[in-house]
Amino acid sequence: MSTTSRITLITGGSRGLGRNAALALAADGSDVIITYRSQADAAQQVVAQIEALGRRAAALPLDVADSAGFEAFATAVKAQLQQWGATGLQGLLNNAGEGLYAGFSETTPAQFDHLVAVHLKGPYFLTQALLPLISDGGRILNVSSGLARFALPGSSAYAMMKGGVEVFSRYLAKELGARGISANTLAPGAIETDFGGGHVRDNQDINKMVAGNTALGRAGLPDDIGPVAVALLSPRTGWINAQRVEASGGMFI
Repeated sequence: MSTTSRITLITGGSRGLGRNAALALAADGSDVIITYRSQADAAQQVVAQIEALGRRAAALPLDVADSAGFEAFATAVKAQLQQWGATGLQGLLNNAGEGLYAGFSETTPAQFDHLVAVHLKGPYFLTQALLPLISDGGRILNVSSGLARFALPGSSAYAMMKGGVEVFSRYLAKELGARGISANTLAPGAIETDFGGGHVRDNQDINKMVAGNTALGRAGLPDDIGPVAVALLSPRTGWINAQRVEASGGMFI
């Protein structure tokens, strides 16, 4: 295997959109490091699928809510790169996260603080810890949500975090531009995964509501998002920088 192949790190790559992006990146020729919090078996299955595509893969444990562990994680990533004979990452996809469906009046400080740790503090300081390992000319992609543009009751705290992620991407682009590193935001719409308890996938009323408010007439699928992540992490689209790209099928337009 050539040591000049691209290597992308994806947080939360054991399931859902992270898994789909990992497989799509591998099919496009990238080697992939994924992270998982608790689903080690699922992560190893993704590794096996990537290897079956002829690419290198590794799965490393990471809790994005625990920023105290990021230095040790960066050391583990560096060791994995050295094992592959590589010197750096060419792509970082900050994907890991979790939802919260609670009305504004019912949201607790503990719930809010946890979302801050996962969706704001986590990507901010994890990217900082990994920055020495990101090659000049690399690409950073942060995952937001359509909910940062349109408002649905019960998602205020989560959507606020994703709004912060979008601002973060623009500042990364500005501050890392001298190294040729671009940073963008990918904002999926409502997707049929197990995220948030799988309510878009499994609740027919919610699925119907989403389909009825989407120009293309259906809820999104993971396969709708993975190829967009590949495009935004590709060196072929390196002139796209500091942008928010929504992949929602035209939801609430």
